[in-house]
Order: sequence, then structure tokens, then C-alpha cells
Amino acid sequence: MSLQSTNSRDHSRYVSPVAVLGVPFALGADRRGVDMGPSAIRYGGLSAALDTAGVDYTDVGDLSPPTLQSQPASADASAKYLDAIAEMTDTLADRVATEIADGSVPLVLGGDHSIAMGTMRGAAQTSELGVIWFDAHGDYNTPTTSPSGNVHGMPLAAAHGYGDFAEMPWATAPNVAEENTVIVGARSLDADERAVLRESDISVFTMEDIDKRGIGPVTDEALDIATDGVDDVHVSLDLDWLDPDDAPGVGTPVPGGVTYREAHTAMERVADRDAAESVLRSLDVVEVNPILDQRNTTGERAAELAASAFGKRIL
Repeated sequence: MSLQSTNSRDHSRYVSPVAVLGVPFALGADRRGVDMGPSAIRYGGLSAALDTAGVDYTDVGDLSPPTLQSQPASADASAKYLDAIAEMTDTLADRVATEIADGSVPLVLGGDHSIAMGTMRGAAQTSELGVIWFDAHGDYNTPTTSPSGNVHGMPLAAAHGYGDFAEMPWATAPNVAEENTVIVGARSLDADERAVLRESDISVFTMEDIDKRGIGPVTDEALDIATDGVDDVHVSLDLDWLDPDDAPGVGTPVPGGVTYREAHTAMERVADRDAAESVLRSLDVVEVNPILDQRNTTGERAAELAASAFGKRIL
């Protein structure tokens, strides 16, 4: 007797072509290792996982962004390497916009989370865009409020043009509204971030919400919010969203994150919504640092979760 899925959807094929683009960038984290993230994710089995999911994809290689060796730190330590990050953001935004115009869904491999500024800016150039931010952190600091000056803690504030970023048009993502922005799984917020997020129209689901309600219902509501009245959605997956026991190779681990299985469930819900409504415009997977990893566990997790977001299933 053959096994048949009870779900009417055919999970074996992701319809839209996917463009895999690496961004080996570490200046937003001011730390070596995360620039090797794209290689770690590919080595972790990304091609095989996408093949299994039936995804029509092309690996278009890596951008060549500025490196730690080539850049002096910014004179203003409140936002380190800001000029180089602006250059990277412009380059990545143009490339993401080009891939979308060619009919592909960009899968952007980081690199630290500052690269999301470029992904969102490119994805939102011609589309009203919702954003779902799977992350332990809020990433809503600015050069004025950041305790570290590391820009990987600022990209979501940058996308909205909040605070200092109102004077930095290169950092903002047009057509991204607070009311269509959702943070899922937050468990480490700085005091200034907490105050700003409480007063904003951004929806924040903490790990407490996931514990009480379950990852499935929370992700479904996040998708409802992000897609309400907009054209498409950008999904940003920071591997520190997972518990460090499941994803040890990240620069800012926080205990108490989602489990490996919960993370897959969330990505599967993204794929289900996209299959029904064709909403996924872009996906970035960031903050894999193989120097801090154990036998490339986190690189493998990143590859598997990306494939789940594009429809990979057990059955």
C-alpha cells in the first residue's frame, strides 16, 4: 500500500525559480568568521536540500563586498564601518532587484544580519513589502542607541528609516511599513529597542508567545500581519533564533530559543502560505559563523531550513 499525503498540495516542486546569492560580509558584526557563512551553508548541503525539495534554482555565486582587512573602522564608533556597509547595501539591493525583475526569488546567504538592509531595499523597490524577522534580537538599534556600534543590530530600524537612518536613504527600504513588520521569537532586546518597539506599529512575538501558543499559530498570525494589504513578503532568518544547542555557530547566541523542529515548522508554514498565495519575494539566511560552530552543525541547519521555506517536506 503506497503512502499518500493528506495535504492536497504537491510539496515536491517549488514553482518560482530561486537565485542563490552569497554575501560573505562581516563588517556589520565586526568579527571574523561570519563572512564564511555562505560557504558553510553550501557545504552544509544546500544544493542537495533544494534538489530534494524540487526547487528550480541557480547558484549565481557571491558578491565581493568589502572585508575587515580592507576597511578601517569608522571614525564614529557608534556605527562601525558605515561607509563600507552603505556600499554593500547599494550593491546587494541592485542585485536583488535585478534577480526579482528576472523572475527569480532571491535566497541570500549571509554574512551578518546587516546584509538584510540590501535585501529588503532591493525587494521593496517595486513592491509593497511585508517583513517577517525570525530572530532572537529586535535589530532595532540606531547609531545613537546601539551599545556596541555593530550595524548587524540595526537593519530593521534602518529599513523603516527610524532615528538616525532617516538621514540615510541608502539604508531604508521603500514600501516597508511598520504595521506589516513582524518579529518572531524575540528574547534579547536592549532597553531602547524595547521602548521603541512598544510604541511602534511593529508586531513582536516573544519566545513566551511561542511557548504559550505554539510555533504554528504564531507563524500563521505573523504571516497574516505581514501580508495584509501588501504585494509580497520578505523573510529574514537569523540562525541565532534557534537555541544554541541546535545552532551553536552564531556570534550572539541567546539561550532559550526555538528548537530545530519548531524552526522547520515555521519555515514550512511560510512555504504553505507561499504555495497558496505566492507571497514570498525574498529570503535571507544569516549569521552562520563556522569558526564558532561544531562540525558545521549550524551551516547544515541553515541549509535545511532554507529548503523547508521553499517546500521541502518529509512526505
